[in-house]
Amino acid sequence: MSDSTIMNDSPSDAQSSSLSAAVTAIDEQLSHLWMVRTFIKHSDEAQEDEDLRDIARDLYDYILAVAPAKLAEDDEAYLKMAQKKFSKLRKAAELYDEIQADVSSHTNFEMANKSLQLVVRQIESILQSTQSR
Repeated sequence: MSDSTIMNDSPSDAQSSSLSAAVTAIDEQLSHLWMVRTFIKHSDEAQEDEDLRDIARDLYDYILAVAPAKLAEDDEAYLKMAQKKFSKLRKAAELYDEIQADVSSHTNFEMANKSLQLVVRQIESILQSTQSR
C-alpha cells in the first residue's frame, strides 16, 4: 500500500465501508428470508391460516422496506429502515415459531422455522454491530 493510499483512508471512508459491508450482509440474509416467505406464502396451509398469511406479508414488508435505499445505494437509509422495521420482523418470526408445530410438523415447515430464526438472529447481530460504532 502506498503512502498516498494510507493518507486517503479517512475515518469516514472506513465507516462508509463498514456500513456497506453491513448492508451487503443483511441483503444476503434477505435472500434466505425471501425463500422462507415464498415457502410459507405458497403453502396450502397458508390458504387456511390467517396467521401464516400475516407472517408471509410481514416478511415481504421487511424486504420491501429496505429496497428503495438499496436501489439508491444509500447505506445509511438502508440500515435506518432495517432497524426501524426489525421489531415487526422479529415478532413475525416469534409468531411462526409459536404456531409452526400446530400448523404442520412436516420437515419443510420445521426447516423454514429454523431458517427464519437464524436469519432474524443474523440481522439483529448485524444491526447491533452498526450501532456500537
